[in-house]
Amino acid sequence: MHRLPAPLLFLLSGVCQYLGAGIAVGLFDTASAVSVGWARIAVAALVLVVWGRPWRTRWTRQTLLACVLFGVVLATMNLTFYAALEHLPLGNAVAMEFLGPVAVAALTGKGVRERVAIALALCGVVLLAGVTVDAGGEGAVVGLVLIFAAAAAWGGYILLGRRVSAQGTGLAPLALAMVAGALVFAPFAGPGALPLLGGWQSALALVGVAVASSVIPYAIDQVVLRRLRPAQFAILLAILPVSALLVGVVMLGQVPHGLEIVGLVLVCVAIALTSRPARPAPEAAQG
Repeated sequence: MHRLPAPLLFLLSGVCQYLGAGIAVGLFDTASAVSVGWARIAVAALVLVVWGRPWRTRWTRQTLLACVLFGVVLATMNLTFYAALEHLPLGNAVAMEFLGPVAVAALTGKGVRERVAIALALCGVVLLAGVTVDAGGEGAVVGLVLIFAAAAAWGGYILLGRRVSAQGTGLAPLALAMVAGALVFAPFAGPGALPLLGGWQSALALVGVAVASSVIPYAIDQVVLRRLRPAQFAILLAILPVSALLVGVVMLGQVPHGLEIVGLVLVCVAIALTSRPARPAPEAAQG
């Protein structure tokens, strides 16, 4: 996995995430979206603890604090996005959450090429997400607050995730982070997730969601974050809606057309603009 090109890793990550999302939809009749999101984090934390074995790592106070903060931001990003979906159309939520990576790319990008790339990526994501205009109402205001919180958390996830990945201790930091995120939100979302453990089918589906939507994508992120600067990572996140489009084509026969094709082209151009020969980022040690 370490030798695969970053765009291909992102594509694999996106496909896994949306396959997991497809499984998660079947659990929403058993528990709320937020509770399903929390349960996904909790189960993923258990899997990563077994995989990463954080007890074998020597932790300093600084690295422990970084991992805990990263985990809380990661959980916030997931749960606020899930909560926003109860008030906003999916396309709007996806596009507005992408403002977090856009801000990171705009603030940390170097040169005209990266800034042009993030503008193209943003336009591409908006078109791929199928954004609609809706007057909304009070529910829309709540949704906007939640989705902007998710966007801010996504930006924090990129910056903090890079710092955590730079520790070079495998998946132990990610495992610790996921445990921290699950524990912080357990009092709020944990009780609502208990019905998911009421039958073997829902429990098995939950494990599938956790592995596909959290374990694999976040493990891939840790690999990619070691290679790329925050701006490059943020731009490549535009591959995620492209992954959703591909899953729709293969699994649902949903062939893209019109503005979706334009959005796909814009994202591909943005990725091409940021493609450079692999080399260590000069600020990798600082995060």
